[in-house]
Amino acid sequence: MTALDVRNLHKRYGRHIAVDDVSFTVEEGEIFGIIGPNGAGKTTTVESIAGLRTPDSGSVSVLGLDPVEDRAEVRERLGVQLQESSLPDAIKVAEALELYGSFYRNPADRRELMELLGLAEKRDTRYKALSGGQKQRLSIALALVGGPKVAILDELTTGLDPQARRDTWSLIERVRDTGVTVLLVTHFMDEAERLSDRIAVIDGGRVAAVDTPEGLIARSSAVQRVRFRVSQPLDRNVLAGLPDVTGVENTEGRWLVTGRGQLLSGVAGALARARVVAEDLRVDRRDLDDAFVAFTGRAPKSPEPPERRAG
Repeated sequence: MTALDVRNLHKRYGRHIAVDDVSFTVEEGEIFGIIGPNGAGKTTTVESIAGLRTPDSGSVSVLGLDPVEDRAEVRERLGVQLQESSLPDAIKVAEALELYGSFYRNPADRRELMELLGLAEKRDTRYKALSGGQKQRLSIALALVGGPKVAILDELTTGLDPQARRDTWSLIERVRDTGVTVLLVTHFMDEAERLSDRIAVIDGGRVAAVDTPEGLIARSSAVQRVRFRVSQPLDRNVLAGLPDVTGVENTEGRWLVTGRGQLLSGVAGALARARVVAEDLRVDRRDLDDAFVAFTGRAPKSPEPPERRAG
């Protein structure tokens, strides 16, 4: 079943085209990631899905409903955690959940939600006293308190320290396991690769690619690197002549071979034919950072320092 169906979405602000013919679908039960450079159109896209923006053209379907025409019904089925959301300093965790739950006809059980997200012991803690990680847990709880079928989580772990980020990832996976479809917007490539079943790369207001993390990495034709040492003579041409090799370097017996495709098997086969034994052989694994650069032509945004919202 399709949870979200975005077709030919277009949104302009004056002369600036923020979203230009964006299309993708999200299946029920997926964690679907959206990545892209700053200004790529990610936020406008998710705000259109949430009904916070009205697109100039195209269509959005949330569980078969239009987020503009069926705003009230969509609000009951869609939970949203937007970037930079905050609460009054004095409000307590349980009070915030009670307040947000009152906006819905059939809210989720607040006690179960606090247990699921590790907030039960913080129920009487005021917002200003929560750590950064606990505030993010509360943000997820507020996005889920209406009992939604779909949740939008926008830049959820920005500013958290590494342990808090990983704790939040585990929470997102548990949320998906309860049957909630998750639309995850992030600029962290490790986060998108770890959590997402599929990912849309958006650049310049357009969808550059949609695939599984593994599929994006494979399609990116990113450079691979094979490193090894040898204790016997090796003719450079044995490796340089291989079809997938783009570069060969030798520094005091330490070799670095770069290339694409079936690079590792090609290098291993050439060494075997030359009767050369490779020692300390290592392969630099391609990852989503490589795919991001290949599809957008730029490196991902650097993470913010964790000190701002540690915890």
